Amino acid sequence: MLRAFAMFAIALLIWVSPAAARDDARTILFIGNSFTQGAGSAVLRYRADSVEDLNEEGVGGVPALFATFAEQAGLRWKVSHELRGGSTLGFHLRERRAVIDAPWDVVVMQQYSVLDPERPGDPTETAHDAPALAAMFTRANPSVDVYLMATWSRADQVYREGGHWYRRPLAAMALDLRAAMDAIQAASPDIDGVIPVGEGWNRAIAHGIADPDPYDGRAFGKIDLWSHDQYHASAAGSYLEALIVFGYVTGIDPRTLGPDERAARDLGIATPVATALQQIAAEQLGRG
Repeated sequence: MLRAFAMFAIALLIWVSPAAARDDARTILFIGNSFTQGAGSAVLRYRADSVEDLNEEGVGGVPALFATFAEQAGLRWKVSHELRGGSTLGFHLRERRAVIDAPWDVVVMQQYSVLDPERPGDPTETAHDAPALAAMFTRANPSVDVYLMATWSRADQVYREGGHWYRRPLAAMALDLRAAMDAIQAASPDIDGVIPVGEGWNRAIAHGIADPDPYDGRAFGKIDLWSHDQYHASAAGSYLEALIVFGYVTGIDPRTLGPDERAARDLGIATPVATALQQIAAEQLGRG
């Protein structure tokens, strides 16, 4: 009887309930807007039940892609997001503080696509709001890793008259956003890195995988990283975004997800395209 009791006790120690596994998981919070929601494609509602939507709007988005990648990599992450379309980081700081002020392990912050809706390209507000948010997260958990995401060039801002980057090279907008984020990170002791999503898009275009101009028709054999409005991401664009975020945060080579990666299959992204985008993400993260 004593032997049976001992075996039962060992089994209890070995067995971990789903709730306990979640409690043991690392936590990550995504804050941002439609660029992280995956608006404009099937990514918006993708596996919404796999993440905690703090706004209770049934959004899966890039956070759900991250969660799917983590599951396949054998990692335990509890993924949460607080996302609102059209919002700046200032909105989350002022209006959603009570919801997001908690001791997260990792936070990924995504600013409005042109930095300031009223003054495109102006980093002034970002330079205030991003460090303020990072300081808040650091007070809640001094060991938190806080990252800024540098997003992509909007085709409508480059190719359409009136766009802030009109007639400049397509890559310029993403590079300008990255430079702004780098300067903000350098000035803040609480921001730990900049995730180079926009440069990953530039790389996919430069390598001939993605079409550079959605307004003149898509070239044969190339994918469109933009959605129908030429500024949000397509499913493939969000997939590349999520691969770069996942690789940056976890340190795992995105190529290890492999040609049978689940999210690509679920979203109808062809295997050769998924493999090519994994390669682009790896190269952008210095694992080429």
